Amino acid sequence: MISKLPTNLPPHLSFKFIRIYINSGDLRRARQLFDTISEPDLRSWTILIDAYTERGFPKEAIKLYAELHKKDIQPDKLLLLSVAKACAASVDINKAKEIHENSIKLGFGSDLVLGNALIDMYGKCRCSEGAVKVFARLHVKDVISWTSLASCFVNCGLPRDALRAFREMGLHGVKPNSVTLSSVLPGCSDLKDLSSGKEIHGFVVRNGLGDNVFVSSALVNMYASCLSIKHAQLVFENMSQPDVVAWNAILTAYFLNGECKKALCVFQRMRTEGVKLHYASWNAVIGGCMQNGLTKAALEILDQMQDFGFKPNQITITTLLPACITLESLRGGKEIHGYVFRHWFLEDVTVTTALVFMYAKCGDLELGRRVFNMMHMKDAISWSTMIFANSMHGDGEEALSLFHRMLFCGMKPNAMTFTGVLSGCSHSRLVDEALSIFHSMRSDHLIEPDAEHYSCMVDVLSRAGRLNEAYEFIQNMPTEATAGAWGALLGACRIYKNVDLGRLAAKRLFEIEPNNPGNYIQLSNIFVAAKLWEEASETRKLMRDRGIVKIPGCSWVEVRNKVHTFVAGDKRNDHRDEISRFLDELGEKMRLAGYMANTEFVLQDVNQEEKENLLCNHSEKLAVAFGDKKMSIWKGKMSSWSQDTVLPVNENIQTFMEATEFFEMPHEEKLVREACRGAAKRHGVGKNFLQDEALAEDTAVMT
Repeated sequence: MISKLPTNLPPHLSFKFIRIYINSGDLRRARQLFDTISEPDLRSWTILIDAYTERGFPKEAIKLYAELHKKDIQPDKLLLLSVAKACAASVDINKAKEIHENSIKLGFGSDLVLGNALIDMYGKCRCSEGAVKVFARLHVKDVISWTSLASCFVNCGLPRDALRAFREMGLHGVKPNSVTLSSVLPGCSDLKDLSSGKEIHGFVVRNGLGDNVFVSSALVNMYASCLSIKHAQLVFENMSQPDVVAWNAILTAYFLNGECKKALCVFQRMRTEGVKLHYASWNAVIGGCMQNGLTKAALEILDQMQDFGFKPNQITITTLLPACITLESLRGGKEIHGYVFRHWFLEDVTVTTALVFMYAKCGDLELGRRVFNMMHMKDAISWSTMIFANSMHGDGEEALSLFHRMLFCGMKPNAMTFTGVLSGCSHSRLVDEALSIFHSMRSDHLIEPDAEHYSCMVDVLSRAGRLNEAYEFIQNMPTEATAGAWGALLGACRIYKNVDLGRLAAKRLFEIEPNNPGNYIQLSNIFVAAKLWEEASETRKLMRDRGIVKIPGCSWVEVRNKVHTFVAGDKRNDHRDEISRFLDELGEKMRLAGYMANTEFVLQDVNQEEKENLLCNHSEKLAVAFGDKKMSIWKGKMSSWSQDTVLPVNENIQTFMEATEFFEMPHEEKLVREACRGAAKRHGVGKNFLQDEALAEDTAVMT
């Protein structure tokens, strides 16, 4: 290794020494030598920019190009190619657009090689509009041009456009290669388009491309996505020497088809047969377990992954965060957030967006907002997630404000964005704003409203008490109304005591989803509230005759890493006597203070005392009482324990108001979250919060 940097070298020797340092892996000394050169030639700029990108420092490469730009040095085509690769690697859309503009100004707008690189760059940055502009300027388009465009469409979530480009490619006489096929097949997977997938498979067979491992793996994944597992198995078994990519594909195929045991057996075979596992393998099995509800298995695989020396990467993190949502573990989510911070993953848009969603679903919107505000880059999914988060927590005004900020920033909303903002308008009864946004979808954003958007509008009108308008809206929908739309109307009929419309909505729901117990219970509640006891009884009888049973809800509190579960009126709980005494003592104190139980949400035909007794034993109250008592004990034992705490609870709408009123105490804040939408309701005057998870799920106090 050269110990001293050479000085005063002519340009060709400077370039030679820079290349020697780069090839030896000493990028730091290469840069030091470069900085000593008064006027480095374009080759030196280019090789150093390339080196930064290849070694995983694309942002440094872009900074170096910015220095060249400041010195008014005119780049050539090769240097622009290098910077385009750096922009693609860093997913920097702003710099990508700048490089595109520079290419046009310098007369390279129609250059085939640079144009192909720019299309690929836009694809990596998920900007289909930019890729289309570059493609349109090319006078000559080769297989790489068409492949890059199709791949860009797939990356941008536009699989139909990808297939259209693939077909146009053939019409223009350009023959697809293996890269084209492996790039387009994921589009068939996204669309569940088995017919197009089989056509491409036929092309593969006719042109002898079946031995290509990437094509075969893409075929396996396509068949699995289209729920054609037998074809997926056949393709895999016909591969002469499947590599780890193919193994991962069949592994994923079984998970996608819900055959988890077979998938885990395949994973075990991979390990016993000496297949060299990499991150994609571990992430595939963790992701597969999560998608199929095997949260504990996913966490066990994570432990094994780390035992094998693989540290969780960005994909692992985004795959695992839903486990915190499933297990309602805010503490676990915070631990993952800490890992993300320590390993410098905060600049990954997908990871930070997943963190925002996790915090929102676990009940801490403020932490989700902080993560969102710290994000350097935000894409449409990030904005939509934050809009959804506020909607889930019942803050429609903030969701609407975020939507307008998103538009002001020049970000194009998608269908999911509109679902989120309309949902927020629904919870905050912003009817006029919702109608305006709904009508702007077609006129301003060229997005055709789907069934979800129509259901949101029915919910908007229903929650605002405009039930007749909601019914008319359903009648005028261009497609058949979904269960979501009728369900929104039925729920509003319960609140606004509209028996006639409730009957009508329930009748349609019984046809659409006859086995959903919630619809029967909602109708029965409407009859009970109207004191139509006979019709309520008939509805319950119809439910029993059809063999429909509502699974009893339960609530649980996780304290000090141990989960304690409660069911309404449960006599088998180990802590029942302790909780009962606590509730009796607390109830007596509150009665002396003038508190009156709100029995509106007890729907049985029983006397007032029995109603109060039922409320005292519903699962949310039992869970919160247990958590509250335990925290009181720990506060006394631990001087460092904050006197202000947050107790997050998932609860049943029927008992939500009464439970909230009952547990509103001085110096403590209770975070009560409706299970159906995660709406956060804050009570109390706490300032500093030490959070302990207390999590409850939907329960019913009905017989």
